[in-house]
Amino acid sequence: MVALVSSDWVAERIGRPEFVIIDPRSAMRYLMGHLRGAVSVPLKKLQDAQGRLLPPEQLAAVFGAAGLGDGVTPVLYDGSDGRNAAMCAWILEYLGRRDVHLMDWHYDHWRSEGREVLYRPVAPEPRQFTAAVDASVRAALADAANPQGAQLLDTRTAEEYRGEAKIDARPGHIPGAALLPWTELAGRDGRLMPGPEQVQQALDAAGLNKDAPLIAYCRSGLRAAVAYQALKQHGCDIRLYDASYAEWMDSGHPVEL
Repeated sequence: MVALVSSDWVAERIGRPEFVIIDPRSAMRYLMGHLRGAVSVPLKKLQDAQGRLLPPEQLAAVFGAAGLGDGVTPVLYDGSDGRNAAMCAWILEYLGRRDVHLMDWHYDHWRSEGREVLYRPVAPEPRQFTAAVDASVRAALADAANPQGAQLLDTRTAEEYRGEAKIDARPGHIPGAALLPWTELAGRDGRLMPGPEQVQQALDAAGLNKDAPLIAYCRSGLRAAVAYQALKQHGCDIRLYDASYAEWMDSGHPVEL
């Protein structure tokens, strides 16, 4: 599980060789200001042209080129919505890392505290990254089609869930999925992750059982990754269906409105 850490915790570790600070925002956002020593790993570098996750060996190469080696601890931070960091953290979990840290304050909060911000890109020192895939955190199309007791969790908007958004070729949702918009599981007041009361209230409102397995999806995985991280922190047994509804609606499987 990803470890949530404070701004002070991160500040104390900047510049230490056993840590690498990773900025998963867009390259443009990175150049508009980043933490000292932070390397840029835009989420798009971890996806193919169709927005699907790269194979493990390619993911390992990207992280290794960014300076994340087998003996180096990753520390992530993000902007206000937290989607890029949540997805990047999940990818590292999928690659077998158990040492992922996430700053539980977004970048704008860091700046508002008067902490150091730099603008020049950081040239990383490439290292060897060895992937040890943990398939238990990932759900596939077959799992969504036959969840075998797991609760399907749709983290898109209510309009998308009901097929009213008109952005999908086959509007609707995966049959049997419950709606829990990702925004209900996003942090507040500068934090990336919500508190336990907020998470439990969201689960209760969606009619979901905390003690039963969950499979989270959205349209392309990013919003569901926020739900994954929040619910994992809450002690839930959850997997991320990262290909999500984009794959489902192209698969020929039925949809519900």
